[in-house]
Amino acid sequence: MPRSHNGKRPMAAQVKQSLRSAARALGTRDPLPYLDSLIDRTFSLPEDDVAYARNALTPGAVPYEPSFSEAEPDTLRFTIEPLGPAATPVARRDEATREMRRLVCPVFGRDALRWFDSLSEEWRGFGGLGWMSYGAWFGSAFDEDGLYAAKIYYELLPSQIDALAPALAQLTRQAMNEMPSLMPIFTSIGCKREAGSQRVTFLHRGPLTVAALGPLMNRLGIGHQLPSLMRIVGVALGGRFELPSGGVLIGMRNTPDGIEMKLEILLASIPDLPGRFLDLLKLGLAERPRQLAALSRWLEAFGMEANEQGHFSVLSIRVTPSSPARISLYVRPIEFEMREQIEEARALQ
Repeated sequence: MPRSHNGKRPMAAQVKQSLRSAARALGTRDPLPYLDSLIDRTFSLPEDDVAYARNALTPGAVPYEPSFSEAEPDTLRFTIEPLGPAATPVARRDEATREMRRLVCPVFGRDALRWFDSLSEEWRGFGGLGWMSYGAWFGSAFDEDGLYAAKIYYELLPSQIDALAPALAQLTRQAMNEMPSLMPIFTSIGCKREAGSQRVTFLHRGPLTVAALGPLMNRLGIGHQLPSLMRIVGVALGGRFELPSGGVLIGMRNTPDGIEMKLEILLASIPDLPGRFLDLLKLGLAERPRQLAALSRWLEAFGMEANEQGHFSVLSIRVTPSSPARISLYVRPIEFEMREQIEEARALQ
């Protein structure tokens, strides 16, 4: 087992162990042949180093976030904030971009790489470096055949909307005109075997009553899906429909099926998240037994059988014109929480 500079195991060993174990449990290809060196560079500090807690992806925990998607129930998906805590935003952006280009061309082909390069040009360039906060995040997904998807999340300024694909730029302006409380904060560009897509994610400024999304959803042609979205929110949050300020992200993208909207609820912001959150969420999936079984299998793969609400970071609910609400669940496995280390560091101050 490799050792870090002070003789302790680097966090990379723990991340790799988590991924190997989850891949075996889910029946997917091992991600490490694809991402071994990136994980080594990102998690080179000791596994108990409190510096990991300082990140924009999973504040207070190691920046490694697995997620379950009801739309892709049998994949191993996770996102990381590349490089270590001391890396600059520019270095993270460049690292994530290199990893995308390194994986996309051999796995998905030259056309996919050209597509990615054309969409990412604005964010790969040298403009506006001083304003970046964290730079970029890198996501990937694996199935039984290997790399299924790769995704990069770039920080986004309102002034960069014109650099988006024309249809997405129009959708972004339309959403902001309908709901001035929406502020674009990042764009994600994802490549899969069969297709690619780009999404804009907004921060909702101020509290949000879920029903208030109705006019925007009507404008986008998905208003008829509001009841299914509200049902998932209401069941999972124990009847709560008002979401606090700073606790809501809204994603938009164009799909062949029409506009997809994604409501992301940052669970740490919910002051009274039900202790039975996971049981309630499963109740919301009771009518879809295959997805319910897949969620249970996925939770077990990451050692998440215990219903401790601190494990769950984001509940994501997406709708399209033809698809009612479907969930994704983002988690922070307990072994990657840094609460004890943070408390120890405070005690020593």
